Amino acid sequence: MSSSIMRPPGKVTDDYISEVMTIVKLKNPAEPEFHQAVQEVFESLRLVLQKHPEYEAARILERIVEPERVVMFRVPWLDDQGNAQINRGFRIEMNSAIGPYKGGLRFHASVNLGILKFLAFEQVFKNSLTTLPMGGGKGGSDFDPKGKSDNEVMRFCQSFMTELSRHIGPNTDVPAGDIGVGGREIGFMFGQYKRLRNEFTGVLTGKGLNWGGSLIRPEATGYGCVYFAAEMLKSRKDSLEGKLCLVSGSGNVSQYTVEKLLDLGGKPITLSDSDGVIYDPDGIDREKLAWVMELKNVRRGRIRQYTDSFKKAIFMPTDIKLDHNPLWNIKADCAFPSATQNEITAKDAANLIKNGCKLVAEGANMPCTLEATKMFLDAKVLYGPAKAANAGGVATSGLEMAQNSARLTWSREEVDDRLHKIMIAIHKNCFETAETYGTPGNLVNGANIGGFLKVANAMLDQGLV
Repeated sequence: MSSSIMRPPGKVTDDYISEVMTIVKLKNPAEPEFHQAVQEVFESLRLVLQKHPEYEAARILERIVEPERVVMFRVPWLDDQGNAQINRGFRIEMNSAIGPYKGGLRFHASVNLGILKFLAFEQVFKNSLTTLPMGGGKGGSDFDPKGKSDNEVMRFCQSFMTELSRHIGPNTDVPAGDIGVGGREIGFMFGQYKRLRNEFTGVLTGKGLNWGGSLIRPEATGYGCVYFAAEMLKSRKDSLEGKLCLVSGSGNVSQYTVEKLLDLGGKPITLSDSDGVIYDPDGIDREKLAWVMELKNVRRGRIRQYTDSFKKAIFMPTDIKLDHNPLWNIKADCAFPSATQNEITAKDAANLIKNGCKLVAEGANMPCTLEATKMFLDAKVLYGPAKAANAGGVATSGLEMAQNSARLTWSREEVDDRLHKIMIAIHKNCFETAETYGTPGNLVNGANIGGFLKVANAMLDQGLV
């Protein structure tokens, strides 16, 4: 038994968390996103460790921040001019206490070890919250599919999967898509896996409907985030009906967030990409959304083109000299950050609060800085953290795995109904856990603690592994 649990109550928790946080920073230098993700969870776990000294005795925190396996590899491929190109591939297999590793693959120039470790760490708790038996993992490459031909993307994906196939499997590790990895990339990787392993299994999720994919999977993260937001509002006897909603990003998550907001009576008024923000005071209706989907998914254009077709809309170009994002300074009731990590800073949070924002539901992974999160909680804004609010995507990936294992295909209505029920259950778990640990309404604590307990108890059951 660890001698550290002999300290006076209260000091045990602070000293233990500080010690582990120091170790994390020393062992993982120059990985600020990973440090941030760990710090956010640890702040919530103070409440747990005071009641459960057995977690410190078993060194659960040290174990849960250390990936079970990190795979890093070279990805050589030929471009269309016949030139050799070299990228770096990764897979972080973070924790398998409650099931096979599960988490997306991200293809983007910004991908590095620290970002993937933060994403894998978040994924552990997110997957735990879904109620499905899935561990946490994440992977990807610094390859950027933008501007590449289909043949170049195919050659890269085949080279990437040639190495990755050694480390994954339907009962070991089941990757999915993330930024830069859509149906095209999943198809190329699945084909190469099948060719190398000579087996047709549910080794990837996000597959095409004709070869093992699930209905609702592309929509699931956006739909789930809106379902979660509806549950948050319901806890205050309110609804999305008539609410002005800010949505950032313009990819898969953002598009289906807008679609489900329209289903539930909300009025989405913004979208964005790296070039800037469009604000449509008339609202983004179904016709405009269809136009955006064609622009982004087929023509692969830029969101500024929206104002060419819809004259009342305003385009605000990205200005790095600004100390805030103008998207978050538009008066609205609800905010759905759905682009990337740390897109809402303390300044942005102050603007949202000043303008009367009642709800923030995170569609992206960790889109709010720690300072912004604290400001929302202090201001009693309904705040849905990513590991709960955007768990719909991986939940539906879990449903795809179940369908593959049973060799069945469920209807659109059945998958959507299961997704809706899972999001209701996640909110209930977060809400009740927050109350149990003395912080009613704090869904950050509820999500972190609810996700942690299931994984930590499984780790205790399985011994020192």
